[in-house]
Amino acid sequence: MYPTGEVLKDITWEVKHGDRIGLVGINGAGKSTQIKIIAGLEEASSGQVVRQGEPRIAYLQQEFDVDLKHTVREELFQAFNDASRVLSKLRLVEQAMESERAAKESDYLDHLIKELGILQVHFEAIHGYELEAQVEKILPKIGFSSKEADQLVGNYSGGWQMRIALGKILLRDPDLLLLDEPTNHLDLATIKWLEEYLLEQTAAMVIISHDRTFLDKICTQIVSTERGISRTYIGNYTSYHEQKIIEKEANQAAYDRQQKELASQQVYIDRFRASATRSTQAKSREKLLEKVEKIEAPMINENKPTFHFQPSPRSGKKVAIIDDLSHSYGDKILFLGANLEVDRGDRIAFIGPNGSGKSTLLRLIMGLENPDDGMAGLGEHNVIPGYFEQNQAEALDLKKIVIDTIFEVVPNWTQTQVRSLLGSFCFSNEAVFKEVGSLSGGEKARLALALMLVKPCNFIALDEPTNHLDIPSKEMLEDAIREYEGTALIVSHDRYFISRVANRIVELRDGELILYRGDYLYYQEKKAEEKAAAEESLRLAAREAKRLNKRDRERKRLAKKKGKN
Repeated sequence: MYPTGEVLKDITWEVKHGDRIGLVGINGAGKSTQIKIIAGLEEASSGQVVRQGEPRIAYLQQEFDVDLKHTVREELFQAFNDASRVLSKLRLVEQAMESERAAKESDYLDHLIKELGILQVHFEAIHGYELEAQVEKILPKIGFSSKEADQLVGNYSGGWQMRIALGKILLRDPDLLLLDEPTNHLDLATIKWLEEYLLEQTAAMVIISHDRTFLDKICTQIVSTERGISRTYIGNYTSYHEQKIIEKEANQAAYDRQQKELASQQVYIDRFRASATRSTQAKSREKLLEKVEKIEAPMINENKPTFHFQPSPRSGKKVAIIDDLSHSYGDKILFLGANLEVDRGDRIAFIGPNGSGKSTLLRLIMGLENPDDGMAGLGEHNVIPGYFEQNQAEALDLKKIVIDTIFEVVPNWTQTQVRSLLGSFCFSNEAVFKEVGSLSGGEKARLALALMLVKPCNFIALDEPTNHLDIPSKEMLEDAIREYEGTALIVSHDRYFISRVANRIVELRDGELILYRGDYLYYQEKKAEEKAAAEESLRLAAREAKRLNKRDRERKRLAKKKGKN
């Protein structure tokens, strides 16, 4: 229970050994609250969490905790609290032994040697050296070489820091792993690594995620929270989604049947309530009607908000052009002679690892950055652009209230239209009257996206538009983009979203833009073919090298034999 009202009211589900449970529901449904209660960070207003056998619980929060000043190895060792403290003291004593004072004062050096011995015995007693071996063992599993483990955590990107945080909590050998939005801000390669890594773990897991492909790959059960009530579904996200459709159809049919029967009974009661011969029967039916357990009306559009782009004039055929583009940041070359033509109606998803230049490419096309060489820009004929960038929320007027922020752009809309739009982006009831400055970072990002999408435009460039959106809102945006008659360039790491909206894929690879003239499934098939061809090429090259080596050995043998003769 929160001051704003009851969040959870009938939550009952269990986690058994080996379970991998996906926790789903709209934003504000109480998913993170449930995980925090399991982790012991919050107390439930009523009910209880039964933890059998005092299980070890590890919690990877959205904002994971790593010390940027530690080396990777040092940060991983923080998993072992007692041993970490002893090791820190050991390092301080070792440093003191190398000091000028230790070199000059024998008594001080003797004191340090004695203290070092005591700490070493303590470290060994708590199996510190075995724990160091565990750190070395996990390094390659989370993608670090021994040399890379000596680098500072702060030298690595957010995706690599997530690996460190995950490795740190897995070193504690948890029985239950709680993950809150673990794929946020990760590139596709790191998400795939995370999937493979989690599938190798034996710990039970509870995962909050709006990444439907990730839920499909990992989860064996889905727990859905709606209206404060939980329900468990066996299978992955796709299975859950199919079960929900069947369930909703059945619930609607049952509700309609009951409403029809109730109406029929009410007609009879109203007709014969005053009848001399049938009033007793009518009253009897009325009493029975009062005792009937009413089927709750199915939720209308709660899980399926709708949105449509505003009508806009038709653009010319060439909407954006990239010609012999070269661009770099410092020593890092992003593009080197890259080329791409964007035609009207294209919905292109750009794919590449973090740092490959996807966001920069959108900024170059929109004219917000100037290329080092070549050109990138919009077409010349009637292109009306709209652009959403990840930090666009920073441009919002913090003193305005949410609903007025939208009204300022679409003054002719009714309040019902504006509130319906805001509801699609998870702003409902009194939330529409909040000051923008009081919103969370995620709420500001959603408001900025809504603000951009209501403006008429025939070309949109979207940089990570699904960040901070729940699954129903993602589906709403997917449907809107699929119906959109304009042109779209999209940067996203959400594979499900890409597969739903993109009709072209452009991969950023070695400074070039590689165009795949098909959707995400086509791209995956082509990548599999490329991988198979590369492996076959390597196999043939190895066979040829083996043949040449064998021929050289035979020549040497014959030459040696000839020399003897």
